[in-house]
Amino acid sequence: MTAAALCGVWAPVLTPFRRDLSVDLPRLVNHCQRLLAEGCHGLVVFGTTSEANSLSLDEREETLTALVAAGIPSALLLPGTGNCAIPDTVRLTRRAVALGCPAVLMLPPFYFKAVGDEGLFRFYAETIERAGDPNLRVFLYHIPSVTQVGLGPALIERLRDAYGGIVVGIKDSSGDWNNTRALLEAFPDLTIFTGSEGNLLATLRGGGAGIISAAANINARAIRRLYDRWREADAEEMQAALNQIRQAIKPFPLMAALKLILSARLDDGEWNRVRPPLSEMTAGDTHALFANLASIGFPIKGLPFTGPMLD
Repeated sequence: MTAAALCGVWAPVLTPFRRDLSVDLPRLVNHCQRLLAEGCHGLVVFGTTSEANSLSLDEREETLTALVAAGIPSALLLPGTGNCAIPDTVRLTRRAVALGCPAVLMLPPFYFKAVGDEGLFRFYAETIERAGDPNLRVFLYHIPSVTQVGLGPALIERLRDAYGGIVVGIKDSSGDWNNTRALLEAFPDLTIFTGSEGNLLATLRGGGAGIISAAANINARAIRRLYDRWREADAEEMQAALNQIRQAIKPFPLMAALKLILSARLDDGEWNRVRPPLSEMTAGDTHALFANLASIGFPIKGLPFTGPMLD
């Protein structure tokens, strides 16, 4: 798959951890295979949902290499490579391109705030120039609620002018439909993914490429159904169902909640582990989450956990 063909439903893959908090590669491979079997067009590894910034550079590089070696097609992988330091971003980006990934998803440097478009442009320009690979394709990653560093239209336009064949897309995780709509209108030649299934139908109607959503880890089939059938009469109904699930999960810490749901669905407590500084769900939040899901008929297999798993 080429970068130009990237579209559809992509899952930002949860990262399972062992008791010693190392990456549980066999479970990760199985989860990637399961997500593809459930209808995901591709997989985003080392994004926010993957707890990427709690992983070292060595861990990310080694895990990406191991996924490909285990049979996950590199053409279906969109790795997150953005870091605060240019050399770190270049290192991961080069590795992704060398493995045959069609593109990378690149956060802005997020430690320093209010740096302005000039600094952000120089960061991306330096990274692209140092990576020095004609096969490099970059998706910008706009998630200001986490980074507190936004990627505005003027910066995107400048990057497109300078690196139009390389900067080919953006994931808009602002959660703001008005922002996504503005991007769709301003950059019709840019591959634009929404980061929220709540905006999926509107994004597709506006000419967007699809979605990269954390909820795909536990609801990929339903999200894929809307993607495939968004022109049909029941599209609004399918969108409303996705919204219900998102609202049921929204009050809780996202990664911990998704891992808890996956633990229950697979009846596998090893999935119910996040890496600090994140924490597992409390007993009270666990009960409340499962009550929310039960109230909308969301299927959970296995036995719900009553609290955080203790090693």
